[in-house]
Amino acid sequence: MRRDIITSLVKAMGERDLDAVLASSPENFAYVTGFLSPTQPLMRWRHAMALVTRDGTTALLVVDMEASTIRARAPDAELAVWREFEFEAIPVLAGLLQRHGLTNARIGIEMDYLPAADFLVLRKRLPGAQFSPVERLLARERQIKTAGEIEILRKLSRIADQGIADAYAGMRAGMTEMDLAGVLSRRMFELGADHFKIMIVATGERSVFPNVGPSHRALKRGDVCRVEIFPTLNGYHAGVCRTAYVEESPAHAERIWSHLVTCKRLLLDAIRPGAQTRDIYGLYLAKVSELGLPPISFIGHGIGLHLHEDPYLGPTENQALEAGMVLGIEPLIYETGYGFGMQNKDMVLVTESGCELLSDCTDTDRLIRVA
Repeated sequence: MRRDIITSLVKAMGERDLDAVLASSPENFAYVTGFLSPTQPLMRWRHAMALVTRDGTTALLVVDMEASTIRARAPDAELAVWREFEFEAIPVLAGLLQRHGLTNARIGIEMDYLPAADFLVLRKRLPGAQFSPVERLLARERQIKTAGEIEILRKLSRIADQGIADAYAGMRAGMTEMDLAGVLSRRMFELGADHFKIMIVATGERSVFPNVGPSHRALKRGDVCRVEIFPTLNGYHAGVCRTAYVEESPAHAERIWSHLVTCKRLLLDAIRPGAQTRDIYGLYLAKVSELGLPPISFIGHGIGLHLHEDPYLGPTENQALEAGMVLGIEPLIYETGYGFGMQNKDMVLVTESGCELLSDCTDTDRLIRVA
């Protein structure tokens, strides 16, 4: 169990007059415990929850088939175990809350995750309790990363960056996107990730498409290649994208890439504590207009236990950046007008005096060359 996170949650509960918080989504279960419940992200009904009370007491609700796995990760934690094929998770949860004196308490719960049917059962079991939405509180808590979280995200950023570089280094014209994906998949695990969520491999005419997986398309001389991956570790994500060309860069590619590099540098200069998210987005819009590039709907976002978290560098809710936030920034242009798309996505930590580039293995001032 992560005592620094629990201490922060206890303080937040005091400020909001909550007696307890139930972290029920995979992301927030991992936030409190430091690890994922293995199959919870795959089956919404397979409940795993972390209870934190106002005095800092903790307990975990887990399914019986994973109880030994959870016990190995949290040997000193109190476990409330429910039987999978009895579908008794919510009655067991109600009993756990009763044992902790929360029958008539004010309990924060993730209303955007718990199924409505289960919530109705919980409310019937504990008619005296008051349930309050807590998802925004947890999302806000997660924005400022602890030192341990930062180290995980730094490691993941370098895994993604180095893995893409290694995959490109092994490619030649005539090899396929699937060949590249195979090398990249293997490198994720060899470099220390425990999984990856999304792999985007888009080459040649496919490089204009966002969020496409690898195909059997063979690489050809003059292709532009966009590769992005999101490796994970203990539930945390990093997202890095690198653009390359095969043997010879096509006309206009170097010029457009230099404009994206200019945008990246602008963002790195602008990201610092106190900077307003909308102001940074406004700077980006002004720069792409000056350079003749099309605008995009946002230029960066928080990242951690979710692929996308607040704050967004876009036209969304304005927010001042704070030290400890980790952002993905992604100058990109899918439709260049020349049959290819380009993207440069990096991971950035907001520091006390500015920002630190976490995905720092590859020099992206020039396009990567695939021999």
